[in-house]
Amino acid sequence: MKKKNYYVVTNPLGGWSVKREGSSKASSVTKTQSEAIEIGRNLAKKSKGELTIQGRDRKFREKNSYGNDPRNVKG
Repeated sequence: MKKKNYYVVTNPLGGWSVKREGSSKASSVTKTQSEAIEIGRNLAKKSKGELTIQGRDRKFREKNSYGNDPRNVKG
């Protein structure tokens, strides 16, 4: 399976969207950010990709890798 990256972003119509990188349509739309993060995390884990989370201020606040992490850090 090819690695796919996902983003949790604000939805212009309200709520939160989970979008796959390069896609114009949302994979999922939720009312809360925590629901969107859970869905995005599961999708990123399945594809061994990354999840990037946008904060309420619309700045990206967090990035998590679920695949082959290039950094060699213990812990």
